[in-house]
Amino acid sequence: MKTKELVVMALFVGIGAALHFIVPGIGAGGMKPDFSLLMMFLAIILFPNFKNVLILGLATGIISGLSTTVPGGFVPNLLDKFFTAIIFFGLFLLIKKFRSIVSYAVLTAVGTIISGTIFLISAKLILQFSEAFLVLFGAIVLPTAALNTLAMIIVYPIVASIAKRSKITVAEIK
Repeated sequence: MKTKELVVMALFVGIGAALHFIVPGIGAGGMKPDFSLLMMFLAIILFPNFKNVLILGLATGIISGLSTTVPGGFVPNLLDKFFTAIIFFGLFLLIKKFRSIVSYAVLTAVGTIISGTIFLISAKLILQFSEAFLVLFGAIVLPTAALNTLAMIIVYPIVASIAKRSKITVAEIK
């Protein structure tokens, strides 16, 4: 792991934490759209290495868990970010021949939906949520997936351009 990569990944986790802190909790149990996922996905796309993925999943999960507005939401956040990072990385590797801003946007949508599903299932099991899964999925997960996807379309080209000018090796897009 290169020091430059570690620093950039830490910046992404920090930006994700800031976004997670400032977005207010809404709806049942104070759930909030999770834009820290966007930054985690960006870091995985830019630095696709399994060690990086494990660190990113763990760091993002811990920070999201510490900043959650869901009472008792630390463990569900930790679980969802860690496993989502690994699944996202696996999907990223599967699309090796089709890497483009469109495939990254689709991956972001799918990753956000996976993350929300893992969070809701683990929260339901661990915290005994009384709210209906489908209601929370429709009210929180799907809008967050749409926002994260739009943000990826806007942010990735900017970040990739900055990374290239900074001579940071990143995964190429077509």
